[in-house]
Amino acid sequence: MPMKDYLSLIKFSHTVFALPFALLGFFLGTLESGAGLDGRLFLLVLLCMVFARSAAMAFNRYLDRDIDVQNPRTAAREIPAGIISPRAALAFVFINSLLFVVTTWFINPLCFVLSPVALLVVLGYSYTKRFTFLCHFVLGLGLSLAPIGAYLAVQGQFALLPLLYSAAVLLWVSGFDIIYALQDDDFDRSLNLNSIPVALGRNGALRLSSALHLACAGVILLAAYLLYSMYPAFGWIHWAAAAIFIGLLAYQHAIVKPNDLSRVNLAFFTTNGVASLIFGGMVILDIYF
Repeated sequence: MPMKDYLSLIKFSHTVFALPFALLGFFLGTLESGAGLDGRLFLLVLLCMVFARSAAMAFNRYLDRDIDVQNPRTAAREIPAGIISPRAALAFVFINSLLFVVTTWFINPLCFVLSPVALLVVLGYSYTKRFTFLCHFVLGLGLSLAPIGAYLAVQGQFALLPLLYSAAVLLWVSGFDIIYALQDDDFDRSLNLNSIPVALGRNGALRLSSALHLACAGVILLAAYLLYSMYPAFGWIHWAAAAIFIGLLAYQHAIVKPNDLSRVNLAFFTTNGVASLIFGGMVILDIYF
C-alpha cells in the first residue's frame, strides 16, 4: 500500500502544530545544559514525535471509521473510503506505538517510564467525544506533551519554563479545536456525540475559544518574561515572535463567525500552522543568535 495513503491517513502535514513547540522544548533544554547540540538525541526526539503522533491519528481514524462514513465531510477519508483497511490501520497504530516506546528507551529512563502515560493520553483522546464535551482539552493535553517531553529528553527532569510552554499549547490547541468542531455541531448532535459547540452552541463555543486563547496569550507572555529574566541576552526576536503568535490567535477569531463558517479551515490549519512555525522558529533562532 502506497506510503502516501498512510501519510494522508495521519494528516502528516498537521505535524506543524506541535513539532515547533517540541523543538523549542528540546533547544531550551540544550540551552540550559550548556552543551552543544546532540545530533543523536535530536533525531530520537523527532522520531518520538513522529511515532506518537502517527499512532494517535491512525487510532483516531480507526476508532471513528463508523462515524466518519456517515459524515459527508469525512466520508472520503482513507478507512471509510476503503483505501486502507481497519486491520491495516490498527496494525499501523501498534507498530508506531511500539516504536515510540522503544525509542524512548534510548533517550533516558524517565522518558521510557513515562512513555505509556503519553500513549494513554494521545490514544485515549479518540474515545472522549463519546462521553464528554471536554474532548477538546484532552486533545490539547496530548499535544501539550511535546515541549515538556522534548525538554525531559535533554534534561531528565521537569522545569517551570517548558511546563509553561506546554500549558500554552494546551490552551491554544483546545481553543482552535473548538473552532474546528463548529463544522460538525449538527452532525454530532444527531449522533449524540459530545463537543463544546454541541454543549454551548456556536456563540458560547466561540466565546470559550476566545477565553482560552486569551489565557494562552498571557502564558506566552509570562514565559517570554521568565526566559528574558533568566537569559537577558534574549531580545526583540522573542518578543516579536510572541506578538505575531498572539496576533494570529486574534486573526482566527476575526474570520470565524457563528453564522459564517466558510473560513474555519483557514483559521484551523493555515493560521495555526503559520503561528506555530513562526513562534517556534523565531524563539529557537533567538536561543542561538
